[in-house]
Parts: sequence; C-alpha cells; structure tokens
Amino acid sequence: MKPRTKEMTIDEVVARLESGMTIGIGGWGPRRKPMALVRAILRSDLTDLTVVSWGGADVGLLAAAGKIRRLVYAFVTLDSIPLEPLFARARQDATIPEISEWDEGMFFTGLKAASERLPFLPMRAGLGSDVLRNNPELRTVTSPYADEQTFVAVPALTLDVALVHLNRADVHGNATYLGPDPYFDDLFAMAADEVYVSCERIVDTAELTLDSPVQRLLLHRMMVTGVVETPHGAHFTTCTPDYERDERFQRHYATSAAEPGAWAAFKERFLSGDEAAYQAAVAAFAEEQA
Repeated sequence: MKPRTKEMTIDEVVARLESGMTIGIGGWGPRRKPMALVRAILRSDLTDLTVVSWGGADVGLLAAAGKIRRLVYAFVTLDSIPLEPLFARARQDATIPEISEWDEGMFFTGLKAASERLPFLPMRAGLGSDVLRNNPELRTVTSPYADEQTFVAVPALTLDVALVHLNRADVHGNATYLGPDPYFDDLFAMAADEVYVSCERIVDTAELTLDSPVQRLLLHRMMVTGVVETPHGAHFTTCTPDYERDERFQRHYATSAAEPGAWAAFKERFLSGDEAAYQAAVAAFAEEQA
C-alpha cells in the first residue's frame, strides 16, 4: 500500500483552520516564514487566534489585521529592521489582548515539552528576571530530590496547528530544508495536532536526498497533514538557497507601515488579492525598482 497523497491548495489549508485555534508559525524572524499561508489567513475571516512564533512579518501582519487574541513570542524582528513595525504599533496601542513574552530558551523549552507530550519542563532561564514578573501565569517548581533546587516550570506550547515552510517536499509530507538552519520547525510540527507544510517545490521522494544529506530531511510524512507547493511562498523572508530576503521590498513594507495612508496603499497593491496577485505585484515592484 502506497503512502497517501497529502497535496493541498493554500485555500484548502485555510479552510481547515478555525477561529480560536492556537497556531504555531515556524521559521525565525524574517527567515523561512510560511508567508503565503499567513497571507491566506489575512484574506480569511479567521479571528481570535493564539499565535506562537519566533516572530517576524507574520506576527506584524496578523496583529495589524486584528487576527490575534493571544501572542506567545520570544521576539518579533525583521533583522535588518530590529523591531517589526506593525507589531511595534500593536504593542504601543495595546491592540493584542493577551501578550506572553518569553525568554528564547523558555520558548524552545515550551515547544520541546509539547513535542514530548509533557505538561511542562523545568529550566533555569527566567529565574530572577522580569520574565516571571511580566508573565504571572509562569510558575516555579522545586526539585523532588535532595538538592531541592527551584526551577521555572515552562508550560507546554501545545498547538492545534503548525504552519511551516521548507525548501522541498514530496506529496506524502516528507520535507527537507536546504538552508543553514532548521529553525526548530520540527519542534513546531511535533507540538501540533495538525501540520501544514508549504514548500518551494514538490519533488519525487527520491529527490529529497539526491543532492543533500538525509539529515536535512526534517519532517516525516507521519508528522504532516497537508503539503502545498508555493514558489516564493516565504517572500519577503529568506528561503536559502532558493532566494534571500527581499531587503528592498522589506524596506518598502516597513516604510509603508509607518504611515496610515501609505499602509492603505500597500495593502491595496499587495494584499488585496490572492497569492498569485501578490507574486505578480511583487514582480512588478521589482521591475520598477531595477
């Protein structure tokens, strides 16, 4: 019996999502984010979401659209632009109802606990810091052994859905990254009940390890619910080696986000249509700037 085909469209993935879900978004800041899926969520009527992310423009866009009820994050950055501008405005205007800002190590530990189906994991990070003061839901735990040390009890970041973007996948859900870092996308996948993978290209299974070591095969088909082929689906974030971050477009995004009129024009041009319309608008913008 052959493994079943899990290929889906962007719209079919979003149709599986529900308001109120906890959604983990893979990638790292402005690096290999599943932006095509994020843009599809923007076009949907989904709301009241809990978003778990090492954040970049994914968080900024969803916050600006009023999609987020609760945000769990360690940072929200565009790297060359240190603070994501739409997120910064949302924080200043307090438009995200619930905020949980964790230390990066705690965020990792929360995903690891969820991936191992544990309610929490202990760690030292956060002790004596304002992380605990600003997140009163976080608790401490005392070692049951003779040392009786105190640790932060980091709760599991259990996800209803994980959205990740990788370089290549097959139709069954096996997926590989070709760039320098897996960005913990495997932990997002193992922490979630359902996992949707967008990728630059769907290939035959044998091709996944043809030109890259088997260790880069990050996701196994048993972990994956659906696969979507979305060329340039991580734009404007990186998807090394397929393409790097579109710095010129990112600057345009950030500049537009700073002024309401400019942002309205940006949304009309780039975010008012489907993914094909977005990619066409980006191509036209690149030609104008050449």
